[in-house]
Amino acid sequence: MDMLELLRELTETAGPSGSETEIASVISRWWKPYVDELNVDRIGSLVSVKYGQGSEPRPRILFAAHMDEIALMVKEIISTGDDMQNGGFIRATNIGGVDKRQLFGQTVTVHSSSGDDLTGIIGALPTSMLPESKRKKSYGFDELIIDPGMSFEELNKIAAVGDFISFRQPLRMLLNGRVTAKALDNRASIAAVTLCLEILAERRHEWDVVAIATAQEETRLLGAFTTAFSQRPDIAIAIDVTFGKGPGTSDELTFEQGGGPTIGLGPNIHPGIYKALKKSAKSLEMKVHDEPHAHGSSGTDAYALQVARDGVPTGLVSIPIRYMHTMVETVSVIDIERAGRLLAEFVARLDENFLSSLVENLIDKKD
Repeated sequence: MDMLELLRELTETAGPSGSETEIASVISRWWKPYVDELNVDRIGSLVSVKYGQGSEPRPRILFAAHMDEIALMVKEIISTGDDMQNGGFIRATNIGGVDKRQLFGQTVTVHSSSGDDLTGIIGALPTSMLPESKRKKSYGFDELIIDPGMSFEELNKIAAVGDFISFRQPLRMLLNGRVTAKALDNRASIAAVTLCLEILAERRHEWDVVAIATAQEETRLLGAFTTAFSQRPDIAIAIDVTFGKGPGTSDELTFEQGGGPTIGLGPNIHPGIYKALKKSAKSLEMKVHDEPHAHGSSGTDAYALQVARDGVPTGLVSIPIRYMHTMVETVSVIDIERAGRLLAEFVARLDENFLSSLVENLIDKKD
């Protein structure tokens, strides 16, 4: 698998939260050679199943990696004056956790409801033209406008309130195996799941694998809630990104890039899944890091998976990323590859006794 080509296509494809059709199509093409079932559900999540070789009825493990990205939405179309031929501009609002400090000067694509995509840039008045009270503050959505270079009349014919807006940023290679792009949260994890599926095509595994590219994680964990309910997995693992170490970051809450994936530990995580992931890493002689959830919830699809139906034993594997929720998110490619290999090893080690061992992990044997 050409990991760089995979990452390039994944990150450069638009997939705003709530409008994942285009990115789902790309992922579907990459997953199709490795799975036995593939479809998009009514919410927009991409659902695939790879059959195991165990006797039926086979238990199921579900992998959830969200495919949506933070984005913007058209809030208002405005003009510089009363004449329809005057310049037309767009005011936007956020979809998901957009850091407005990062928006000024970005290039975007407006996915218009008319079917014509528009390229625009995000601009604002120069500092000297702002009121004194705003000159030392970052631009907010009221000051920022999207300029597609069109008249108000032309823009009104193409764009409409509610149209999705995605960021445009190519994948770029940095030194020492790092790459930077928009939407590496969470296309890096989609890439890891893709590698896992490729490895499992050559390895025997008893359990069925349900791999989901979930929709609308950035806004409400929607795809994880619905697919964990509909697919009835016996266990589940969310794959996401976590905070990479950099200048000024906390040593306790960040992780060195290139040092391997992290394994979640906290209220959203079943201790038996955590221990099994650690054993899988040990069998690969792979360096991993424990990631305690200092604030209780993991803030990922793991929560939605855990509480589905009558409860799903859930784990979390994460890839360290710098500059999260910006257009220059940065990861180490080796961390993505290691995460994919860890997931494949975990699946290959599952047997008919695994579910009963999970119960044993919850019993205090001293009693």
